[in-house]
Amino acid sequence: MEKTILIGHLFDFYGLLLTSRQREIVNLYYFENLSLGEIGETLDISRQAVYDHLHRAEKVLQEYEERMGLVKRDRNLKQGLKKLKKGLEKCNCSERDELLKIVNRMEKS
Repeated sequence: MEKTILIGHLFDFYGLLLTSRQREIVNLYYFENLSLGEIGETLDISRQAVYDHLHRAEKVLQEYEERMGLVKRDRNLKQGLKKLKKGLEKCNCSERDELLKIVNRMEKS
């Protein structure tokens, strides 16, 4: 998985557990696409300080995932729902349409 996508998923689940400075830097770097130098200028800190904050935030996000596994669990749930949906689409049972509606609602949440 591309690092930007991975960090995005980790940030969605664990971003509020970072310090406000780490959240700000991760947001500017990954979501606003600013360079380390641009972030440093914006926040009036050195490029090295930006790098240190960013590196630490990435490490913390990965540690949270190792401990809690919410991103992996979410990915597995979505894959399971896709398989269930494919199986239901092939099924001719009377509850098929109602079950497909339930799966579709679960996929959106």
